[in-house]
Amino acid sequence: MLTIDEAGGRVILQQADGTHAVHALDTPAAFEAVSAAWLRCGWDTKYVYSFTWMGRPIIQLPEDMIRIQEVIWRLRPDVIVETGVAHGGSLVFYASVCAAMGCGRVIGIDVEIRPHNRAAIEAHPLAPHITLVEGSSTDPRNIATVEAAIGPDETVLVILDSNHSRDHVAAELEAYAPLVSPGSYIVACDGIMAQVAGAPRTQPDWSWNNPISAVEAFLEHNPAFSLEEPAFAFNEGRVRNRVTYWPKSFLRRRP
Repeated sequence: MLTIDEAGGRVILQQADGTHAVHALDTPAAFEAVSAAWLRCGWDTKYVYSFTWMGRPIIQLPEDMIRIQEVIWRLRPDVIVETGVAHGGSLVFYASVCAAMGCGRVIGIDVEIRPHNRAAIEAHPLAPHITLVEGSSTDPRNIATVEAAIGPDETVLVILDSNHSRDHVAAELEAYAPLVSPGSYIVACDGIMAQVAGAPRTQPDWSWNNPISAVEAFLEHNPAFSLEEPAFAFNEGRVRNRVTYWPKSFLRRRP
């Protein structure tokens, strides 16, 4: 249980063992405790289902988008591969960053691209920067299609945001990791599933059946990759950790 005592300038957090941790309201520890409660409340109320990017619904936490933008700016990838399309908001977001940088394009793969979403994406002003591939992200034929669209010397960033079950993310990691350029990332989104297990709109097995479980297993036998938090490009504050739906998500391929 979390209590915010604004008058007293403190946050009181009841621990699992019944003890209490008290943090001054102006500390990073208080910010992290309040942020964890905010993330859970946001999950329960479907907060992320309320944003668009350049006209397309984008079901993402805004902070995650700002942070991935920082990574894209530093990497300047030639190709961003995203599994999971939905309404296309993320594809448009990445395409807009590419257009602003003057380099890069986006490939989106989804098992089903609904006709109205396809029509809206293909009619979007940023459509020239986007390629759609319909079909399972783990189907070898679709993986081959993506690979064929990437030049031999191009820098590639991969973002996994389709089916978030452990087995599916594990299969995607194995399939797409070879496409990731040295120094670039494969990003396994929505590890928050492990944190919100037991909340509304979750399944009982989410405590283990989640992207983080897949990431941990992948890293055990893939020494070419390491779990590496992207550094804050600018930070004059005291907060050092991301507020995110994507914990333990950034796997960097060693240079």
